[in-house]
Amino acid sequence: MIRSELVQKLCEDHPDLTLKEVERVVSAFFDSIIEQLQNGGRVELRGFGAFSTRGRDARKGRNPRTGEPVDVSAKKVPYFKPGKEMRERLNV
Repeated sequence: MIRSELVQKLCEDHPDLTLKEVERVVSAFFDSIIEQLQNGGRVELRGFGAFSTRGRDARKGRNPRTGEPVDVSAKKVPYFKPGKEMRERLNV
């Protein structure tokens, strides 16, 4: 499911809301998660899962086209851990 499909599904489930209102809610939801992760926080949605970040160390990489070594800097990457309820529903 992509973002536009999510917005469309929510519009169908809530006919009292306009498309623009649903888009604003979805954007605000995603922006809040991103902002919390940028600040080094964690977002936990009970029954769904938890979003957090993990650090990756700097390393030597390789340019796949030329084969030359490349320095890859340290960075944070998003991490998602599914909740117990999600795991149970997926493994029925």
